[in-house]
Amino acid sequence: MKNVQKTARFAGVLYMLITIFAIIAHMYMPSTIIVDGDAAATAQNIVNNATLFRVGGVGSELIILLTEIILSIVLYVLLKPVDKTLSLLAAVSRLAMTTIHGLNLINYFFVIAFAGGTGSLTAFSIEQLNAVAKVFLDAHSIGITIGIAFLVLHVFILGYLIFKSGYFPKVLGILFIAAGFGYLFDSFALLLSPSYTTTPGIIAMVISISEIAFPLWLLIKGVNKEGWEKRALESA
Repeated sequence: MKNVQKTARFAGVLYMLITIFAIIAHMYMPSTIIVDGDAAATAQNIVNNATLFRVGGVGSELIILLTEIILSIVLYVLLKPVDKTLSLLAAVSRLAMTTIHGLNLINYFFVIAFAGGTGSLTAFSIEQLNAVAKVFLDAHSIGITIGIAFLVLHVFILGYLIFKSGYFPKVLGILFIAAGFGYLFDSFALLLSPSYTTTPGIIAMVISISEIAFPLWLLIKGVNKEGWEKRALESA
C-alpha cells in the first residue's frame, strides 16, 4: 500500500514512453519514408534510410511492446481493488494487442528484404519487388489496426474501473469510455469498410485527450491514497 503512489507514477512514465516511441514509429518514420501511391519511391527511401527504418520502425516498436507488457501488469495492480476479474480481463486484452503487434513486426522484415532485393530475390524485377514490399507495408498497417481492435475491450473496462474506483476522478473514466467507442468505430471501420481510410478528427481528438489526460494525472497527482487503501482492504 505504501508504494501505490510510486506505482501510479511509474505507470505514467510508461505511458509517456509509449507515446514518445509511438510518435517515432507511427508518425515520424512513416512520414519520412513512405510515399503514398508510389511503391518505387517508398522502396528507394527504405534502402536509402535503412537505419531509420530499422531503428525508428522496428526498434521503436520493440520498445513500445516491451513497455506495454509492463504497463498491463502495473494497471492491473492499480485497479484490481475495484474488481480483480475485470482488471485481469483488461490486462489480458492489452496483452493480446501487444502479442498481435509483436507478430505483426515480421512484416517489416519482409519489407526490408524485398525493398533491398538481394540474394535470390534478384530473380525478380525491381517493379515486382517494390510491389511486394508495398503489400507487406500495407499488411503491417492492417496488423496495427487488428491489434487496436483487441485494445477496445481494455479501454472500455479501464474507463469503467477508473469511474468506479473512488481514487481517480470520474471524468477520466468517462473520457476512456468515450475513447473506447472511438477505437471501436475506427478500428472496425478500417478493417471492414474499404472506403474508410482516415480517422475523423473528432474521434482522434477524443482518443488523444483520454490517452494524455490519464498519464498526466498519474504523473502529477497519482492516486488518492486513502481511497485506494480503502478499496484494497475491502477487496482483501
